[in-house]
Amino acid sequence: MAHVLRVGIAGAGFIGAVHARSARLAGARIVGVSASSPSRSEEAARALGAERAFATSEELVESPDVDVVHICTPNHLHLPLAEAALAAGKHVVCEKPLATDLAGARTLVDAAAAAGTAAAVPFVYRYYATVREARERVRSGATGPVRLVHGTYLQDWLTDAEDDNWRVDSVLGGASRAFADIGSHWCDLAEFVTGQRIARLSARTLTAVPERVQAEHAAAFARGNGAGEKRTVDTEDAAIVQFETDGGAVGSTVISQISPGRKNRLWLEVDGAKEALAFSQEEPETLWSGTRSGATLVPRDIAGMSADASRLSFLPAGHPQGYVDCFDLFVAEAHAVARGEEPPDGMPLFADGMRSAQIVEAVLESAREQRWVDVPAAAGAEVSS
Repeated sequence: MAHVLRVGIAGAGFIGAVHARSARLAGARIVGVSASSPSRSEEAARALGAERAFATSEELVESPDVDVVHICTPNHLHLPLAEAALAAGKHVVCEKPLATDLAGARTLVDAAAAAGTAAAVPFVYRYYATVREARERVRSGATGPVRLVHGTYLQDWLTDAEDDNWRVDSVLGGASRAFADIGSHWCDLAEFVTGQRIARLSARTLTAVPERVQAEHAAAFARGNGAGEKRTVDTEDAAIVQFETDGGAVGSTVISQISPGRKNRLWLEVDGAKEALAFSQEEPETLWSGTRSGATLVPRDIAGMSADASRLSFLPAGHPQGYVDCFDLFVAEAHAVARGEEPPDGMPLFADGMRSAQIVEAVLESAREQRWVDVPAAAGAEVSS
């Protein structure tokens, strides 16, 4: 019988609930949860069905009763909590960004290597079967050499001045907001599907809402109520990035949290010499395929997909799989590694979190200095692909 992992959830926002659900489905016990105060920890423990509430996240990550720590706190706490958890010999699943800067992300990669425990970052869009199908078509050469990589990640939940969240504050969220928060997912997916790395980039950022009405404890994606004090915004609402890859392709992406009507439009297109492929996260049951002779929609159907895509397609075609299903698949893999299995192909590790930090740092530098910036290859660890 497989060892039942004891999981602690640090952070009780919406993503903490997603982690708790997936961990429970993976067969783990939710032994504890922590939030921003002891009273909120008690509320979260009741809401998530955890066995106990920890007064602080620091207490949770060092508890001998916890095997795996899921870190779902505001970004500025990722580094100290993950570092403490690894030092205590825990397996760690840490939300992105892994740290608020590249130095912190590199520290955690080194700490994970020293600890020898499982250390994963939920770049869960990798777990759509249609994404794996696109990746396999590129890897097999079916698309021909990749020429163009382009797309968008658009949201609207911070469109108005009354919309606010802790992510807006650079002290809590980091110097980059929109790009580090959702642009990181787009870049991870682009590199994952193509097998190529962004080597040079030119970026422009936009803070379209220079002042926001501060809303304490506002839930992510909730509408603002205009009840707080105004504060100056020091993070970007949107970014436009053009880039070159180490494989000779060129590309661009538009990242925005201020695009009205767009809820979560992560769209990626890869144009090869023989075939173009497009994935839309809001319509993930099909993969668009284009050739000179026409365009088709490839359904998520094990009858016609690659082995890796079929492995992730656990429902029959026509029965939609979505975001939480991807999260379930990711957590199941991370927990299997915590129980001693080898990380499977494509599982996102701390090195992938550090890779994201490298790109974010280059984007901020380019936007600040108004020039092209080289993005170094991942140093210190392999980036899974």
